[in-house]
Amino acid sequence: MHDVKAVVFPACAALCALAFLYKLRDVRHQRDDPALRALLVAFSCKGVSFTLSTPLVARKVDDALGVRDLGALGIHLFGGVASSAAFLTAIVYWVYPREEARRRALARLGAAAVVAVVMFSLWIAAKSGVQQRSAHYLLQNAHRPVVAAYLLLYVSAFGSGMIEIIRLCGRYGRVAGRQWLRRGLHTTAIGASACLVYCLNRALSVVTVQLGLDPLEWELLTPVANGTGIFFLVAGLTMPSWGPRVSDARRLARNFVTYQRLHPLWHALSTAIPDIALNPQSDNRLTHLLPGDINYRLYRRVIEIQDGLLALRPYTDPDVVAAAERSGHEAGLSGDRLHARVQATSLAAALRAKRDRQQPGGEPVPLRPDATGGGGYADEVAWLLKVARAYTALPSAERTTQ
Repeated sequence: MHDVKAVVFPACAALCALAFLYKLRDVRHQRDDPALRALLVAFSCKGVSFTLSTPLVARKVDDALGVRDLGALGIHLFGGVASSAAFLTAIVYWVYPREEARRRALARLGAAAVVAVVMFSLWIAAKSGVQQRSAHYLLQNAHRPVVAAYLLLYVSAFGSGMIEIIRLCGRYGRVAGRQWLRRGLHTTAIGASACLVYCLNRALSVVTVQLGLDPLEWELLTPVANGTGIFFLVAGLTMPSWGPRVSDARRLARNFVTYQRLHPLWHALSTAIPDIALNPQSDNRLTHLLPGDINYRLYRRVIEIQDGLLALRPYTDPDVVAAAERSGHEAGLSGDRLHARVQATSLAAALRAKRDRQQPGGEPVPLRPDATGGGGYADEVAWLLKVARAYTALPSAERTTQ
């Protein structure tokens, strides 16, 4: 068990340190943000607690200061009482108006201070008559009434904080306006639930020792629950900061992939109608792979494709459209897949007609049927992707424009 804790708890301490440093960057721009200050305190307290929870560190602290079980007291005060109050304070300032949040936060901090004083008094009382340090302070002394009272007070303060966090995150996570705040609150609730499992496990040890059972037999639950809890707490409470950057990165990646997939369709049109390209000289192989401002480049590509389809309208052949529809129906296509196949086939025929300078007779058929549902830019991009996919699926002989 010590081996597991020696790995998990230092990792948890490092995670808290990273979260602290990440949020510390915001102090310069948010000096008056009480939620930010509360998060910094919470991550600091949790980091100290996990450091002390490492068996070797706790023993070294006790030996260096000459006070047995001092490390255990630090674990419980910093990791349970102080951190839960600080986490809850941050969330309170997120979900309540500032004045109401201040009132609720002060009440919680005051209660935490009282609990800390009582726990310290019980810890002092528990030292009387005991000379040996306990490797597992709570579990090895849970049969003693004063330590049992200390333990129950500790898990009550810690657990009540986690319950309140779960309640607030569940309540306001459903109505939060910002997407990443909503996700962060839900993720935080998962972390608080894992910490609550740890609290319940510790509270049950008071009963199990009276039944002659040894809580150390399932002590693996402690590093598992605490490790899971702090991971989700850190992720959830920092998510409103880094989440939007993830969305931006995903959007850029999605636009880049879309830009590449539209290239065959754009290339066929711009080769046949060079005037549609805003800056043909810049559309070389390097620009294709490294387009720069991908959002702008994708927007330009969509506009240029639309211009190309409009310019090819005089070369569309109603007979080709009708034949493509029949072929698509025979192939079992329907809906957008059928429309995209028809448009791709008509486009290829129109490109060949323009190359051969042969305008079909009859009324031209629009190369862009009303298949986007009258939507906006996103719907237009989605539709052109379907057409581009259908166009690249055509036999190479049909796509020849030179």
